[in-house]
Amino acid sequence: MTDSVLRVGLLGFGYASQTFHAPLILSTTGLQFAAVSSSDPARVRAALGDGVKAWPTADELIAQADVDLVVIPTPNDTHHPLARAALLAGRHVVVDKPFTLDAPQAQDLVALARTQQRLLSVFHNRRWDGDFMTARRLLADGTLGQVRHAAFHFDRFRPEVRDRWREADTPGGGLWMDLAPHLIDQCLQLFGWPEALQADIARLRPGARTDDFFSAQLRYADGLRVTLGASMIAAHAGARFLLQGTRGSYVKRGLDPQEDALKAGARPDAARREAWGPDAQAGELTTVGTGDQLTPSELPTLPGDYLAYYEQLRDAILGRAANPVMPEQALDVMTLLDLGRRSAADRREHQAPAPQGYPLSS
Repeated sequence: MTDSVLRVGLLGFGYASQTFHAPLILSTTGLQFAAVSSSDPARVRAALGDGVKAWPTADELIAQADVDLVVIPTPNDTHHPLARAALLAGRHVVVDKPFTLDAPQAQDLVALARTQQRLLSVFHNRRWDGDFMTARRLLADGTLGQVRHAAFHFDRFRPEVRDRWREADTPGGGLWMDLAPHLIDQCLQLFGWPEALQADIARLRPGARTDDFFSAQLRYADGLRVTLGASMIAAHAGARFLLQGTRGSYVKRGLDPQEDALKAGARPDAARREAWGPDAQAGELTTVGTGDQLTPSELPTLPGDYLAYYEQLRDAILGRAANPVMPEQALDVMTLLDLGRRSAADRREHQAPAPQGYPLSS
């Protein structure tokens, strides 16, 4: 670290690195790309310039590169060993979701980060989706009254099975490990820790090698029910957010546009924040008026802000802010992912154990 500039090493240069992490790191003042591990150094130089050194392997970068922060957007089954090696080497660490393959691996990293006195964070970027931020504001304002049912969906239409590790029958593959971490984290952010969970995890597409569908229900002590779902065969996608309260309802359709913007080569600009992350698709708000009359209206969606994650991460490492995603909270997400797999296997509801990073629901 030189004059409050943090040198960053990125492990791998696949989809997540090129779409999310590299553009956001390049756009964050105070973060400087120093190294990338890749078997294709020419591609790294073409994308990031000659000043970024390409290391042949992740292990070599961790052990030898002059970096303060290691970012790990590699296949899911490598998250735990690579994060462990980086922490033992004295690096701060960002791990893409899912944090690890299971809760025991996550607990190991949380304990190691404490011992090493290094910052450990997980890239739960969907906290900075515009629709989620809009839903959070609605709950904080009390516009919907007491929310009694919520449903979050992440649907796509990809009927053909692709030859990639995310759709292979390998540790960390499948839709439950790919999209459930986003939905569970968003649910916990809004409603706290549930009392119990029941999940159905399935393979629906012909030839599917791993799960491509899930539906999970979280039951809360006060009676709240939250349904989480995702599918790879949803030509007509369900609502991204549905909140049903005693004073009204909110429905938001369509996905946050930031991922598509990043894929198209756009980058956020901290100096022109208002130009990044707008979502042209408004939500549908229905509220109760005089005499219980229902009044529908459009609710503009707040702009998303993925850049905020890396800006807060930088400040947290420098001691100026809180960790944007505490590892204990990511451990709680892993606990519920494990619980969901057990529930799907024996087809029954499971009680949730005590949380590490989230408050109990009221």
